[in-house]
Order: sequence, then structure tokens, then C-alpha cells
Amino acid sequence: MKPPIKSITIATLALLLGHSATSAVALTQQIHHPLTIAKSQPLTDTLIVPGERVGPVTRTTTKQDLVKLFGASHLVDKTISGAEGIGSFAATQVNLNQGRCLTTSRCASTLLVVWSDKTRTKPLDVRNLGSAWKTREGIGVGTPLSELRQKLGNFKLFGLAWDYGGTILLDSSRLSKYQGKLILRVDTAANAADKYPHDYQAVSGDRTFSASNPHWKPLGVRLAEIIVVLNPGQ
Repeated sequence: MKPPIKSITIATLALLLGHSATSAVALTQQIHHPLTIAKSQPLTDTLIVPGERVGPVTRTTTKQDLVKLFGASHLVDKTISGAEGIGSFAATQVNLNQGRCLTTSRCASTLLVVWSDKTRTKPLDVRNLGSAWKTREGIGVGTPLSELRQKLGNFKLFGLAWDYGGTILLDSSRLSKYQGKLILRVDTAANAADKYPHDYQAVSGDRTFSASNPHWKPLGVRLAEIIVVLNPGQ
């Protein structure tokens, strides 16, 4: 029986990005220069610890702490919509890249802190992570499906082409301990739907598929989105 959508994570389901998986997510490109924070000091801590921290951003980090950590010039406050346009949430974009980034999804060291309320004093989750950020298992944006299978086992994930398309069901993986603390979502290469329409349709829709399904193989599937939950239920 298909698990309910709430099984992804009850605490942050309403905050999952509401875009359709039919629009391919641009995967982050590797940038080889050092990450920088205020006063041009190198940022060496890019570790993701689900439920605890993303680098120096922890469960108790406030907006003022972000200013001290990264410098005000690297921060942009914004408001984002919840899934399917339901609700709105205060957020702060952190951009630590040297030079100019074409889009935040292509910047290796970006992140977005989503706050539990408009006071910006308690982070709900951290998302829009660039490829510099990795879990202890070495999982980050851009990790290919074949590597995810090595690390997570033969997990299950939701089909493509709907709001929660490509979301990995962690409770079916070796990383079930991260259930409710980490959301991982994969997507295909930009031209996969046109180039391999049969395979794409075979793993699309509101149902679950095994990561070993052969129809994934030609689609160039990689990890496209990470959400690290810091204060669930806030």
C-alpha cells in the first residue's frame, strides 16, 4: 500500500517546495575556490548533521547570529511559499560564493534558512544547499543515483512529475535514523523526459518505485534537493 504523503515528514511537509518535478532542477556545479565568510575567512565546516546543524548553522541560530557568522552583505531576507502555494514563511538566503553566481542553485556554498516565525530567532529548516555541503556519508546535491544506492541501499522513492516527485523514503533506506530530520529529492537530467519518454513515464506519478527500477538508469538521476530539519513541529 502506498504510504501517505505525511510519511515524508509531518513537521515540514507544508514547507516542501511546491514546484513540479516536470521542470528539471538545475544541479549544482562544483566550484573549487575556497568558501568565504565575513572578513574573507575560509569556511571549512560544510558538514550536514541532520536534525542538528548545517555547518555553523544550528538549532539555536538566530538571524543576528547569521550576521556575525557570515556578514550582513552575504544575507538577503525573503518570504517563501509553502507547498502548492499554501502558507508563507520568513527565510534568509546566505550566499558565500566568490564572484557572481548565475542562479542560487548553481552556487556551491549557498543555503537558505527557513525560520519558524517572523522574528527570525529559531530556524525551522535549512534548504537550497549548494554542492559544497555534505552529510557524514558524503551525500550532497549532485550525488548520482548509483552512489545513493551504494550509501542508502535499495530504497524507495516517489515517482516523477508531481509536487513531491523524486522524494526519497528514508524509512526504506539505511538512513532511516534521519527520518523527520532530512529530506532528499532527486531529479533527472534536463532533457531526460524528451530523450527517454518511455523510461520517464514509467517512473512518474503519485506512487513509489524501487531505486533499482531499470527505467531510472538512462535518465541521469542525481540528488537535486536537500532539506535539513532543525526544529520540527515549530
